[in-house]
Amino acid sequence: MVMYFDEFDVGQEFTTPARTITEADVATFSAWTGDVNPIHTDAVFAAKSRFGQRLAHGLLGVSHCMGLMSRINIFEGSAVAMLSLDGWRFLKPIFIDDTIHVRIRITEKRLASNGRHGIIGRHFDLINQKEEIVQSGESAVMVALAPEPAR
Repeated sequence: MVMYFDEFDVGQEFTTPARTITEADVATFSAWTGDVNPIHTDAVFAAKSRFGQRLAHGLLGVSHCMGLMSRINIFEGSAVAMLSLDGWRFLKPIFIDDTIHVRIRITEKRLASNGRHGIIGRHFDLINQKEEIVQSGESAVMVALAPEPAR
């Protein structure tokens, strides 16, 4: 269900499907980014940490916010460009085997200066299986206006 600028309303909320963070996710993200900090990659080291186990990378959580959002298909085909990632907060750790989903709230809606697109402000809450918000932040996106009906 692709949505265009005119179809969004400030205050509107969307919830994504859930996904479980796996060891493969953490290992692949570590290899892909080069972030091999032992809190992510060394079970013995992490067991002695204040968390008692390995953590997923913070940016893996941010990435999953964007990926899970694509599963609800509201911006697929209408988004022109992601414009910002602001005020992102890492509130609680994400552990291997946590199941996460995203709640997205529309916070702003305004026409772009070119008059052909709109700007949609979004607030993201990344939520674990205990209903705890583990990450949150803002991201603006430029979205196309609805296409003109064919004549």
